[in-house]
Amino acid sequence: MFQRSAIADLPKPQQYAELVTQLRGLLQGECNLIANAANFAALVYHALPGLNWCGFYFVDAAVAGGELVLGPFQGQPACVRIAFGRGVCGTAAATRTTQLVADVHAFPGHIACDAASRAEIVVPLLLPDGRLLGVWDVDSPQRARFDEDDRAGMQTLTAVFLQACAV
Repeated sequence: MFQRSAIADLPKPQQYAELVTQLRGLLQGECNLIANAANFAALVYHALPGLNWCGFYFVDAAVAGGELVLGPFQGQPACVRIAFGRGVCGTAAATRTTQLVADVHAFPGHIACDAASRAEIVVPLLLPDGRLLGVWDVDSPQRARFDEDDRAGMQTLTAVFLQACAV
């Protein structure tokens, strides 16, 4: 049985190191993408302080020009579809680069799914062959909540997620 340990009082790099260990244990032996995404979102949402939303948007290959569709998440109901290049998630998908946004209201074309969100980090989920699976999106009501430690930590967590079943 999986047991989550408290990490909120640890320095940020140690929080992520512990989350990586917990995520590996949580995903071990399970290859279902949706189940793993749901557990990943729940783990991060309940472990890291200062979040109001985290979850996945997956590529909808049936849509010409590229579009993301909502996947498993934790938090308030969210936007269901996001076009590539639109908002923080769509920008991460189009550029295939992590977006670290201190103030979402200053981001051109920001999509306000939750008016309480002030900061956001979005990590593209790239498959070994270079194809885009989707994005991992994390929001906070605290302006400038995310920093370079979060970028490194979130990128490591998403790598563990992608390696769980060699997606």
